[in-house]
Amino acid sequence: MNFEETYLNDNILDALYDMRFEEMTPIQERCIPEILDGYDVLGVAQTGTGKTAAYLLPILSQLDDGGYPKDAINCVIMSPTRELAQQIDQAMQGFGYYLDDVSSVAVYGGNDGGRYDQEVRGMKLGADVLIATPGRLLSHLKVGNLDLTRCSFFVLDEADRMLDMGFIDDIMKIVEQLPASCQRIMFSATMPPKIRELAVNLLHDPVEVKIAVSKPAEKIRQSAYVCYDPQKLKIINSIFKSGDLKRVIIFSGKKERVKDIARSLKQMHINCGQMHSDLSQQERDEVMYRFKAGMTDVLVATDIVARGIDIDDIRIVINYDVPHDAEDYVHRIGRTARADREGEAITFVNEADMQRFQQIEHFLGKEVTKNPLPEGVGDGPEYVKREKKRSNTRRHGRWHSKGDGSRNQSKPKSAQEGSKKKRNHHRPKNQNPS
Repeated sequence: MNFEETYLNDNILDALYDMRFEEMTPIQERCIPEILDGYDVLGVAQTGTGKTAAYLLPILSQLDDGGYPKDAINCVIMSPTRELAQQIDQAMQGFGYYLDDVSSVAVYGGNDGGRYDQEVRGMKLGADVLIATPGRLLSHLKVGNLDLTRCSFFVLDEADRMLDMGFIDDIMKIVEQLPASCQRIMFSATMPPKIRELAVNLLHDPVEVKIAVSKPAEKIRQSAYVCYDPQKLKIINSIFKSGDLKRVIIFSGKKERVKDIARSLKQMHINCGQMHSDLSQQERDEVMYRFKAGMTDVLVATDIVARGIDIDDIRIVINYDVPHDAEDYVHRIGRTARADREGEAITFVNEADMQRFQQIEHFLGKEVTKNPLPEGVGDGPEYVKREKKRSNTRRHGRWHSKGDGSRNQSKPKSAQEGSKKKRNHHRPKNQNPS
């Protein structure tokens, strides 16, 4: 399905044409019509499926059509990190190129006083779209810098990362400031019980759109070392001695372990940086700048880097520990083999992680190659396959489902009630917006 088959307005379609985007991704095809029709939406899709455009395009189209107060914040988009907020803001500038009457402001921490004053001015003037991190937005709310009582759209992006970073309480305080009529949209890469509970509290009879997790790119060479924890750094040292160690990310699920790994690598005279939630925003910006610029060879990071950050030339991803689930595994190793490049993903599997890694192999539909341990490292544990237990967990809750077209309520509103006509220009197909 292409964008011109929707009721996105002409200014949005012109911007997409200039960007050479025509075909929608599955998440866009299923979310854009529902958002235009006024439904709350719960989208479950991994990074790279085009979810930013899935909510930005229909919201911008409606704001451009008019009928919203000029002196109010009409849309709030929540992002877990400054980096993702900046990327959403960049996408906003591209999609909104022809929207002269739609304004936006990005609000996030780690800035000087001049930036803060700019944020305040934008909010006081009534920016149509406010892109913000939770802590910064909440601080503005507390001192009375903005009013959300006339907000028409609220988007919670990367909800699972919000949960991991401890932002859910802040989110709920912000939601309390929204009017009941506000249309609410929530995206998450995974759907653990706490995220589903959040969706129940946040959304009103949402349409649920779930896009299956994609398998990793075929160009990623996946392998694993079955080893004991004390052997992991020795294996890393062997890998780096035998090849080019530039453009490497090492992932670990715990920030204290990230600090330990980075400390050990520096003792091995490896040029590395570390990324975790204990760093200030200025420190994180500096770490990312140095790594992207090639001034740092290896980045040791928690999953804060696994989603939402575009770094196209990563050569090797090393999972120092096995990710929590298949989705996290795909997100981590998806940092490599981007932009038609090849890449390598290596996972360290200790005794405690074997069953979890087998679940990932089950998702992949194949066994990942097990590398022999390097000479001098010693013997590792035996890779023991265990029987998978049946799960009796049942899904619960009442949700609309996009599929059979059925609804148990009438549509609350329609975007322009069919007043916009579909356009039928023939345009060349190209890649999809993110």
